[in-house]
Amino acid sequence: MQPLPGEAPGGIVWPSEFAPAVAPVYVRNEFVIAASRSIVWAWLVRATRWPAWYPNSANVKLLPPARDDLSAGVKFTWKTFGVSLTSEVLEWVPQQRLAWNARGFGVFAYHAWLLEDTPGGCRVLTEETQHGWACRLGALVFPRRMSQQHQTWLERLAQQAAGGAP
Repeated sequence: MQPLPGEAPGGIVWPSEFAPAVAPVYVRNEFVIAASRSIVWAWLVRATRWPAWYPNSANVKLLPPARDDLSAGVKFTWKTFGVSLTSEVLEWVPQQRLAWNARGFGVFAYHAWLLEDTPGGCRVLTEETQHGWACRLGALVFPRRMSQQHQTWLERLAQQAAGGAP
């Protein structure tokens, strides 16, 4: 995936406080999905359905005035890795780029997604950085847990997209 002008290598546009060089926790995962970018995107932004197919998410609720899907500026609450979080969509380029922050007890994170067309489907890149005592402790005790769960998220996203749009 080639970065656009002004982007960092790898394509993610990081807020300065979340750049991988300054964040104590950083993970990167990518996966090629045999489905169109529009279908993959539709599953990704339908956050209230994540718990049905991504086991590391629960209690996803979009806050008013949001409707069914994530979009620019939407705030939502949810639970992942056993932590209750409040998030806000900060980057939004339909069918291409999505990023949100996440605040919870002992953690402040930034999670970004990039989608790119490939022959026969699309490539999905997801990266996350975190600050806070809880994420540092989690990374120390379970050093590969976040990377493994993000890989599961991508694999399950591929399974959902294989069945068509939500």
